[in-house]
Amino acid sequence: MSDPSIRHATVADIDAVLAFWGEAAEGKSISDDHAGVARLIERDPEALLLAELEGVLVGTVIAGFDGWRCSAYRLAVHPGHRRRGISRALLAAAEDRFAALGGRRVDAMVLVRNESAHHAWSAAGYGPEEKWRRWVKPLTG
Repeated sequence: MSDPSIRHATVADIDAVLAFWGEAAEGKSISDDHAGVARLIERDPEALLLAELEGVLVGTVIAGFDGWRCSAYRLAVHPGHRRRGISRALLAAAEDRFAALGGRRVDAMVLVRNESAHHAWSAAGYGPEEKWRRWVKPLTG
């Protein structure tokens, strides 16, 4: 298998990304809509990374950096392309971005029930930090 090409998403990719997440991502985020992804791309055009094989979308990760923390979201690989190094390539690209921006540590949100994701994150050198719990408050109705 050839290595995936990694590139930044553009506004033209939004519909394909949303369809991809519907098929490949575990769970749904409050921001998983056209406006949410467009806002991400407009605010930080290099944050949403796409992995492609022969022009076909096979993986995504959001590599968000707010100037203080590096955060990885929406790491997803198409079910038919898992266990082929795509998540590793996406995370390497995200980590390169973070390092270039001066980041020091990556935080990733991973669903507790998503056991296969735990294996992928662990294989990439990440581990859970059990002393923390995520607290959320939706800002929309």
